[in-house]
Amino acid sequence: MTRRHIPVDEWAEERMKDPEFKAAYDALEDEFALAAAMIKARADAEMTQEQVAEAMGTTQAVVARLESGRVKPSTRTLERFAEATGTRLRIAFERQARDPTPSTPAHVSSR
Repeated sequence: MTRRHIPVDEWAEERMKDPEFKAAYDALEDEFALAAAMIKARADAEMTQEQVAEAMGTTQAVVARLESGRVKPSTRTLERFAEATGTRLRIAFERQARDPTPSTPAHVSSR
């Protein structure tokens, strides 16, 4: 049995045409950003889930769960995934957007 591989970008572009899917995706964007990055790393490495699993010393089912976004992997697991796909793990903290209107304290004393 031969599987047909669809490029991630092509799949995502097609799915985003569905307004319901896009709204749900946007609502979960942060939650699925890691899963999307993992799928992209594997696709860029031109590897199957089975190949990544073998390189990590685990099973295809574990890789599928990681890429599903349903689990929160440990840093060590992410490092193993990065090594298996020939990538480098980078973690960053970003400032959240702030409300542009300054808040006034509830109690202000004046002299």
